[in-house]
Amino acid sequence: MSGVSFDPAAAAEDLVADLRPLCVPGRAAQEKRYLKSELDFLGVPLPGVRRTVLAHIRKYGELDAETVVAWALALWAGNLWERRVAAVELLSARVAVLTPDDLATVEDLIRAGAGWALVDPLSGTVAGRIGLAHRDAWPLIDKWARDEDFWVRRAALLALLPGIRAGRPDYGRFERYATPMLGEKEFFIRKAIGWVLRELSKKDAGYVAAWTGTHLREMSGVTFREAVRRLPPDDARQLTAKRSTVTP
Repeated sequence: MSGVSFDPAAAAEDLVADLRPLCVPGRAAQEKRYLKSELDFLGVPLPGVRRTVLAHIRKYGELDAETVVAWALALWAGNLWERRVAAVELLSARVAVLTPDDLATVEDLIRAGAGWALVDPLSGTVAGRIGLAHRDAWPLIDKWARDEDFWVRRAALLALLPGIRAGRPDYGRFERYATPMLGEKEFFIRKAIGWVLRELSKKDAGYVAAWTGTHLREMSGVTFREAVRRLPPDDARQLTAKRSTVTP
């Protein structure tokens, strides 16, 4: 740590102190309404939180996984939105040092976050990148796909995104996760399946067209719209015409 002593709680308070001058008048109330959150808000835009987190990471130098997680948990504590965003940004920025052993903590934060603005980066950026680097992370993420909490199930789906973007899609795992969820009524699950299909279509449009065609009857409207959004126009038109003849 470059010779600098480190106290996670003190480091968290120091970081939050640097966030307070970045508040934008009126933004706190607007964000609170938009996110429908019971947390308190300072009104600091995400780029400001991110820059502050990166500056504090540089201040302390290289930190191991245990220290990063302890700092993130200290940031998460309390009822302030920006603290939780900073915790997620810290884990995202230092995800390279995290291991499958840290996924239990990530899962706890996903459950506590219970909203897309925190769940999505925790799953797609943190858990998914741990999984991309460590194959032994997937047994726990597999359990997420069957969890009673729909935010945890969404996290399993979005954890597939880094592999897709890196050109290493896990088709079998996607099918095991997504197929049982196609009949779910929860919007955030329907949207997540479509999001994964949309990302897959950038790499393998043929697979997405074929999978979508096979599951038209079970697929919700929001899933279908996302699935065909990036397909070649002819494929999208053919699937749209075929969908009009079936009843989801």
